[in-house]
Formats: sequence, C-alpha cells, structure tokens
Amino acid sequence: MEKITLYKKIVRDLFGAIASMSPSDEQVETQLVIDDERGHYLLFSVGWEDDNREYAPFLHIDVTSMGRVLIQHDGTDLKVALLLAEKGIPKSDIVLAFHPKHQRALLPEFAEV
Repeated sequence: MEKITLYKKIVRDLFGAIASMSPSDEQVETQLVIDDERGHYLLFSVGWEDDNREYAPFLHIDVTSMGRVLIQHDGTDLKVALLLAEKGIPKSDIVLAFHPKHQRALLPEFAEV
C-alpha cells in the first residue's frame, strides 16, 4: 500500500507543476481534477475562445490498486512517462495506456498492462 501512496503523491505533484505551467485566463480555465481515493488525475482546458468551445483534456493518469500508473492520455510535449520515472516510479510500473497493447510491446522497459 505504501507504494501506491507514493505513486499518487508523485502523480499529484507532477500534475500541480504542469497545471502551474498552463495558467487560466479570462476565457479559458485550466482545471485540475484529483480523485486521490480512486486514483484518477486529470488536467483539462475549459472555456470559450471567441465563439469556439474549449473542452479538452490534456493529461489523464490513473494509479491502480495493483500499483500500476496508467497514462491514459498525454497531450503535452513533456514526455510525462519519463518525468514519472525520474521522480521515482519504475518504468516497469508505468503503462502507456494511450497506445494499443501491440505497440506497448515495442517498449519493453514500460509495463504492458
């Protein structure tokens, strides 16, 4: 259980840092959604720019009860998987869930499931 708590803290801290790089303005708000209990972390862009609706998740990570960190969506240019590894989460516990399973097999240093 200690490992999951650590992983959640690492993910939460990374999301806070990324959110601070993407400040809200008068039209579009950057929303950080954290559900620590269930291990869900999302970063959204929400609002209106002129007459165009902005509603876009740009980062979504789940920390599972099995101790896996699933990167569901990475719309950043930050290489989030590598940042998580640098912060202490082994690549063997990071799942690049935004890739189909057959593509994950091409990156054996990361977890497939």
